[in-house]
Amino acid sequence: MAIKRNTKIQAGFTMASMTDIVFLLLIFFLVTSTLINPNALKLLLPKSTNQIPDKGQVSISIKHYQEAGTFSYHIDGNRTAVPFDEIEPRLQEMLEDTHEPTLSLYVDKSVPMEQVVQVMNIAKRNLYKIVLATSPE
Repeated sequence: MAIKRNTKIQAGFTMASMTDIVFLLLIFFLVTSTLINPNALKLLLPKSTNQIPDKGQVSISIKHYQEAGTFSYHIDGNRTAVPFDEIEPRLQEMLEDTHEPTLSLYVDKSVPMEQVVQVMNIAKRNLYKIVLATSPE
Protein backbone atom coordinates (compact mmCIF):
# COMPACT_ATOMS: atom_id res chain seq x y z
CA MET A 1 0.00 0.00 0.00
CA ALA A 2 1.56 3.23 -1.16
CA ILE A 3 1.03 6.30 0.96
CA LYS A 4 1.15 9.58 -0.97
CA ARG A 5 1.78 13.07 0.38
CA ASN A 6 -0.71 15.78 -0.33
CA THR A 7 1.92 18.59 -0.17
CA LYS A 8 4.70 18.95 -2.67
CA ILE A 9 8.25 19.95 -1.71
CA GLN A 10 9.43 23.09 -3.47
CA ALA A 11 13.11 23.41 -4.34
CA GLY A 12 13.24 27.26 -4.10
CA PHE A 13 14.01 29.50 -1.12
CA THR A 14 13.16 33.06 -0.17
CA MET A 15 15.63 35.91 -0.40
CA ALA A 16 14.24 37.86 2.57
CA SER A 17 16.98 36.82 4.97
CA MET A 18 19.68 37.51 2.36
CA THR A 19 18.49 41.10 1.85
CA ASP A 20 18.57 41.66 5.61
CA ILE A 21 22.21 40.57 5.71
CA VAL A 22 23.09 42.83 2.75
CA PHE A 23 21.49 45.85 4.42
CA LEU A 24 23.30 45.16 7.69
CA LEU A 25 26.63 44.93 5.85
CA LEU A 26 25.87 48.15 3.98
CA ILE A 27 25.18 50.01 7.22
CA PHE A 28 28.32 48.56 8.81
CA PHE A 29 30.57 49.68 5.94
CA LEU A 30 29.01 53.14 5.80
CA VAL A 31 29.60 53.70 9.51
CA THR A 32 33.16 52.39 9.49
CA SER A 33 34.18 54.30 6.34
CA THR A 34 33.20 57.63 7.89
CA LEU A 35 35.34 56.87 10.95
CA ILE A 36 38.50 56.21 8.94
CA ASN A 37 39.30 59.79 7.77
CA PRO A 38 36.98 62.29 9.41
CA ASN A 39 39.20 65.39 9.08
CA ALA A 40 41.79 64.63 6.42
CA LEU A 41 43.47 67.42 4.49
CA LYS A 42 43.57 66.88 0.78
CA LEU A 43 47.13 67.02 -0.49
CA LEU A 44 48.71 66.25 -3.81
CA LEU A 45 51.48 63.92 -2.71
CA PRO A 46 53.87 62.97 -5.50
CA LYS A 47 55.58 59.62 -5.45
CA SER A 48 59.29 59.82 -5.01
CA THR A 49 59.98 57.59 -8.02
CA ASN A 50 57.97 59.71 -10.48
CA GLN A 51 58.06 63.37 -11.34
CA ILE A 52 54.88 65.38 -11.53
CA PRO A 53 54.31 67.36 -14.72
CA ASP A 54 53.29 70.65 -13.13
CA LYS A 55 55.11 72.15 -10.18
CA GLY A 56 53.75 74.89 -7.99
CA GLN A 57 53.98 78.50 -9.04
CA VAL A 58 55.59 79.34 -5.69
CA SER A 59 57.81 77.17 -3.51
CA ILE A 60 58.15 77.37 0.25
CA SER A 61 61.09 75.75 2.01
CA ILE A 62 61.24 75.06 5.74
CA LYS A 63 64.72 74.60 7.17
CA HIS A 64 65.27 73.27 10.68
CA TYR A 65 68.28 74.33 12.72
CA GLN A 66 68.34 71.59 15.34
CA GLU A 67 71.13 72.96 17.52
CA ALA A 68 69.29 76.28 17.95
CA GLY A 69 65.79 74.76 17.81
CA THR A 70 64.64 77.32 15.22
CA PHE A 71 63.06 77.23 11.79
CA SER A 72 63.51 79.42 8.75
CA TYR A 73 61.03 79.88 5.93
CA HIS A 74 62.18 80.65 2.39
CA ILE A 75 59.97 81.61 -0.55
CA ASP A 76 61.03 80.60 -4.08
CA GLY A 77 64.47 79.42 -2.99
CA ASN A 78 65.53 82.85 -1.79
CA ARG A 79 68.42 82.64 0.66
CA THR A 80 67.00 85.36 2.92
CA ALA A 81 64.57 83.95 5.45
CA VAL A 82 61.03 85.28 5.71
CA PRO A 83 59.33 85.58 9.12
CA PHE A 84 56.30 83.32 9.44
CA ASP A 85 53.95 86.28 9.86
CA GLU A 86 54.94 87.63 6.44
CA ILE A 87 54.42 84.39 4.49
CA GLU A 88 50.67 84.74 3.95
CA PRO A 89 50.70 88.37 2.68
CA ARG A 90 53.59 87.61 0.32
CA LEU A 91 51.84 84.53 -1.05
CA GLN A 92 48.63 86.49 -1.57
CA GLU A 93 50.59 89.15 -3.45
CA MET A 94 52.45 86.62 -5.60
CA LEU A 95 49.45 84.41 -6.44
CA GLU A 96 46.62 86.94 -6.74
CA ASP A 97 46.38 86.79 -10.56
CA THR A 98 46.86 83.04 -11.07
CA HIS A 99 44.04 80.73 -12.16
CA GLU A 100 44.88 77.70 -9.98
CA PRO A 101 47.40 78.81 -7.36
CA THR A 102 49.68 75.96 -6.34
CA LEU A 103 52.41 75.80 -3.68
CA SER A 104 55.35 73.42 -3.64
CA LEU A 105 56.36 72.64 -0.08
CA TYR A 106 59.97 71.55 0.55
CA VAL A 107 60.56 70.42 4.13
CA ASP A 108 63.59 69.03 5.99
CA LYS A 109 63.17 65.54 7.44
CA SER A 110 63.65 66.85 10.97
CA VAL A 111 60.94 69.54 10.79
CA PRO A 112 58.07 68.77 13.19
CA MET A 113 54.67 68.24 11.61
CA GLU A 114 53.30 71.27 13.46
CA GLN A 115 55.38 73.62 11.29
CA VAL A 116 54.20 71.93 8.11
CA VAL A 117 50.56 72.08 9.17
CA GLN A 118 50.85 75.82 9.83
CA VAL A 119 51.89 76.40 6.21
CA MET A 120 49.14 74.03 5.01
CA ASN A 121 46.60 76.07 7.00
CA ILE A 122 47.72 79.21 5.15
CA ALA A 123 47.13 77.39 1.87
CA LYS A 124 43.72 76.14 3.02
CA ARG A 125 42.57 79.61 4.08
CA ASN A 126 43.50 81.01 0.66
CA LEU A 127 42.30 77.97 -1.35
CA TYR A 128 45.76 77.10 -2.69
CA LYS A 129 46.69 73.59 -3.78
CA ILE A 130 49.74 72.05 -2.14
CA VAL A 131 52.36 69.75 -3.63
CA LEU A 132 54.57 68.15 -1.02
CA ALA A 133 57.95 67.67 -2.67
CA THR A 134 59.99 64.55 -1.97
CA SER A 135 63.46 63.45 -2.93
CA PRO A 136 63.93 60.48 -5.28
CA GLU A 137 64.56 57.07 -3.74
